[in-house]
Amino acid sequence: MGVFVFLPLVLPLSAWPVARLAELHLHPRTATRLLTAVATVMALCSTLCLALLMVVGTAQLPGNPLPDGWSDAEVRAAVPYDEIAGKAAIPTLVMVLAVCGRTLWRHHRVARRARRALAALPSRSVVVLPEEKPYAYALPGGHRDRVVVTTSLLRGLTSPERRALFAHERAHLTAAHHRHLLAVRLAARANPFLRPLRTTVVYTTERWADEDAARTVGNRTVVARAIGKAALLSGGGPVPGFATFTGFAGFASAGPVPRRVAALLRPAPAARSWPSVFTAVGLAAWGAAVGTLVSAMSSANSAVTMVLILRAATPL
Repeated sequence: MGVFVFLPLVLPLSAWPVARLAELHLHPRTATRLLTAVATVMALCSTLCLALLMVVGTAQLPGNPLPDGWSDAEVRAAVPYDEIAGKAAIPTLVMVLAVCGRTLWRHHRVARRARRALAALPSRSVVVLPEEKPYAYALPGGHRDRVVVTTSLLRGLTSPERRALFAHERAHLTAAHHRHLLAVRLAARANPFLRPLRTTVVYTTERWADEDAARTVGNRTVVARAIGKAALLSGGGPVPGFATFTGFAGFASAGPVPRRVAALLRPAPAARSWPSVFTAVGLAAWGAAVGTLVSAMSSANSAVTMVLILRAATPL
């Protein structure tokens, strides 16, 4: 395997340039899909390589349940600095699995709590809560997707702005943005080098919903005004609890609202599926794509090599 087993652990650094440039120069839909795919593949590859390193480290421990042949010198020679890397991979992989498992558990727990809280209300696609705290969020629920909004937020918006709000939240549901957000959240938990991609996807999903809302309403200025008013009414505070699940509380929270408003006051971005290679963002995108491909090839090569070595070292 050589150093190839370590490459997927650091190759996410190759995606940092596109994480910054994508939100500035790509259509939000393209940026979201590109960064989600890159983050997911790189996280899987780095986790696989950690597992391979853990096998070598576990085989060195006394009393391990693995076959004795797996601790032979030939197996350890496949990994550079096997004594350090192998043993360090054990707690690292355990921590990665624990953190990702906790993230999934919290995600489903908050989803259940949200659906349980709305279970007694009429089965409608829009739920209006008589609360004084202004907020709105999209709640995906399989066959029953819902948009939840409070009366205090609706009172502060005009009729066209309310249409923009509902169009924004429905866009989140239609495009299943919660899946992109969960994928990059898990990827960032698996490999901290992927955190910039998660930050960008949180922003680009909001921009994607903004653009869809502007197309539905037919007036970009109305959507920009609705976002600005909602941020002022909410005071920039996130929706307690639900923001960790949906990630869609951004309509009524401060965050990058000025950038979103400024983008809506400019012409709509071009909906190109892939940027030209002769631009900065194009070079960055190709760099991230090559980094992802090298990561996938390195992890596959390491996995195949490790399987062959372990089969040879396993006594018949």
